[in-house]
Formats: sequence, structure tokens, C-alpha cells
Amino acid sequence: MFAAEFEPADQSRRRSQRAAVSLDAEFDRGGVGRTLCKVVDVSLHGARLSTYSALKRGQSIMLRLPHVGHVLAEVMWADDYTAGCQFKKPLDQEQLDVLLAPR
Repeated sequence: MFAAEFEPADQSRRRSQRAAVSLDAEFDRGGVGRTLCKVVDVSLHGARLSTYSALKRGQSIMLRLPHVGHVLAEVMWADDYTAGCQFKKPLDQEQLDVLLAPR
């Protein structure tokens, strides 16, 4: 029999609180072409993406967020078709509010 304990991520380590979203977006990996993705959570400093093609830790991407535009980001971790990225320049509160606004 296999048993494991689950420990939720420590939110106190994060610079800003994440918010769950479901936003259609796309990214470009430096001339490879645009690829569709879904933003599943977002904060002032980064986002978690569900992708249709694998990303690698350390890659720089140009993420196009709806109603915000292009944001340069670095992939901090990647697991199959999910990746966490950190924005090179944090979003401002107004941009985050636009992303979180109900549609």
C-alpha cells in the first residue's frame, strides 16, 4: 500500500497573491512562432500556463495576455504541459485588475 501526505504550497514565499483565472493567451519562444496556451492563474509577478507544447525551465517567452498585451517572461519551472513563468517586469495593479475582471 502506498501513502503520501499532501502539503499545500507556501503562499507566504510568494511576492504577490495568485488569482485563479481561465484566459486564452499565446506565447512566442523567440522566433519559433506563436503557440496557444491558457493562463490558469496570475499575479503581479507571474502566471501559470497550461500549454499545448512543452516549455523548458530558463526559456524566455513573449506572452500575449488578453486586454493587456505582450509581457516578457522567464519559465521558472515546467512539467509536461504546465509551466510557471515570472514576468521580467511585474504587471501594475490596473493590468492585473483588467485580467481579473469578469467577462
